[in-house]
Amino acid sequence: MGTIIDYIQEYGDYTFAEKPLSEVDSLILCQFSYLKFDGLVPGPEDSAPFVSIRQVFENRDYDNLYGDERYREKNTELFLAMVHSRRFGSIKMNYYVNQIELERETQFSAVTFQPDDGLYYIAYRGTDESIVGWKEDLNLAFSEPVPGQLMSVSYLEKAAGQLGTSFYVGGHSKGGNFAVYASMNCRPEIQDDIVLIFNHDGPGFRPEVREKSGFERIEDKICRTVPHSSMVGMLLSSEGSYRVVESKSFGLAQHDPYSWLIEKDDFRIVKQIYSGRMFMDTTLNDWILSLNQEQMRIFVDTLYDVVKASEADNLIDFTANWKKSIQGIMSAIKNVDAGTTKVMNNIMKALFEILSQNTKEELQIRKKNPDRALLRKNKVP
Repeated sequence: MGTIIDYIQEYGDYTFAEKPLSEVDSLILCQFSYLKFDGLVPGPEDSAPFVSIRQVFENRDYDNLYGDERYREKNTELFLAMVHSRRFGSIKMNYYVNQIELERETQFSAVTFQPDDGLYYIAYRGTDESIVGWKEDLNLAFSEPVPGQLMSVSYLEKAAGQLGTSFYVGGHSKGGNFAVYASMNCRPEIQDDIVLIFNHDGPGFRPEVREKSGFERIEDKICRTVPHSSMVGMLLSSEGSYRVVESKSFGLAQHDPYSWLIEKDDFRIVKQIYSGRMFMDTTLNDWILSLNQEQMRIFVDTLYDVVKASEADNLIDFTANWKKSIQGIMSAIKNVDAGTTKVMNNIMKALFEILSQNTKEELQIRKKNPDRALLRKNKVP
């Protein structure tokens, strides 16, 4: 067993014509989309031709690709493995967008890949290292679309219009959410051109968001993968079936695509998410759906303001200077007004009440079915 980098080394001699695009290939492209292609890949308005991965590699600003220090080493290894392989070495890129708008609390990035002649893949980047990107993740719990979701639709329609042929679309984490959101809200004629939609551990949607879209038109095209201990991909999970991938990490660290295990030319698949994790995912979803929009907004905004009080611009600085970050957070908590504090207390009380009720139900189920660790299904419709 290996990782996505081992997969490239093992199957890198096959072209996509010889070995069609798979879920593993999709995850590789989605992880590749996290690299910073600013100044290296043309944007949608440039009317420029696709650039090859080798052109990017030979560019003097090549090192700017690794702006996210969290994965610099692994991303470097991934890029070099791709550029020196037959399978990914001829990949071309275009229509790159990377926008961070603090006022609109938006972090949006997408790029279109051409892995082989006639084969296109539209990839949405997940959450980067920015604090505002993390805030946008929290905003996904609202019933109204976040700016990034609206941008994802606009990008898909523009890119698809320029391609004029069928294509794949996908993303990891928030990028997976954007891929599905764009696909279920774009024009019907564009939906017809979508081959498959890959959602790698990306969160779902509130029921009312899905009901207002053309979800039923693209539902059968969605390919979901989540790690063994998924939390992000099970948030508001409502997209039907999914495959569970074994990971070499534990807990939330399994969200990292580099931890997903590959067996031969596919993911190492296990039967189900860990029972304890599934229980907590169900409880978290029950709690989110129990809050009205105003309660959710107060919770998310307060949490964001508290974290922002650490004065860190990104999550790397936040974790690197954790003593300073904690001091800022503690000061911010003291300054929260009485009304907000009361609402926050009620919100947290609701969480513990739901947790208690779910625990009682779970214990009753286990008494009736002692041979099975978890029978409850995620209750999000």
